[in-house]
Amino acid sequence: MGMLKPERTLLVERPGGLGDPERNSQEMLQSLWSLSSRPSCLPLLAMGSRMQMAALPCLGLILLLWSQVPGAQGQEFRFGPCQVKGVMLRELQEAFWAVKDTVQAQDNITSVRLLQQEVLQNVSDAESCYLIYAMLKFYLNTVFKNYHNRTVEFRIMKSSSSLANNFIVIMSQLQPSQEDEMLSISESAHRRFLLFRGAFRQLDIEAALIKAFGELDILLAWMEKFYQH
Repeated sequence: MGMLKPERTLLVERPGGLGDPERNSQEMLQSLWSLSSRPSCLPLLAMGSRMQMAALPCLGLILLLWSQVPGAQGQEFRFGPCQVKGVMLRELQEAFWAVKDTVQAQDNITSVRLLQQEVLQNVSDAESCYLIYAMLKFYLNTVFKNYHNRTVEFRIMKSSSSLANNFIVIMSQLQPSQEDEMLSISESAHRRFLLFRGAFRQLDIEAALIKAFGELDILLAWMEKFYQH
């Protein structure tokens, strides 16, 4: 898969000057949204790891274009020592809100919660990098990959792909420490993740996928605590 050429409207100043910076910023963000949802930029999660790797150059282009957007600088996630740039929380939230009602309407098991308090409550900064890495890896390899057919059926593939692409970008920048002195912290984060995964595995796979996708608002709300404006 070749690299996409950036659209001129993203990088070339319009005749007559920059005009309204806020308006230009919004237009550029809309162009990035469209770019990340093109067929050539989809995460291809249902097609194996080789195809997923083929999508990474496209994600790199998105990051490059993102750096040109006014106001993007200074906005980042800080999961303890792990910094993540190039992902805007508002775009993640809007992508999920666009499909929230459709997905959550399919969840018939309201008495069970996967992202329970024990998973996300009182997570230290040091733990956060390990936990978010494990959570996003699970969502990419299990939830998005196996929920792909449903996203096509419900016509929510654009938003689902935007979420998955952004999760890949976040994961690519996370580097949890493997030093021995961090072992107890990484194990604590792993125990939290196992609570989530254990609850997921206790459900029928279809019900578990729907519930995990539908609880993304809980995960995003937790991630917001580590977002720096």
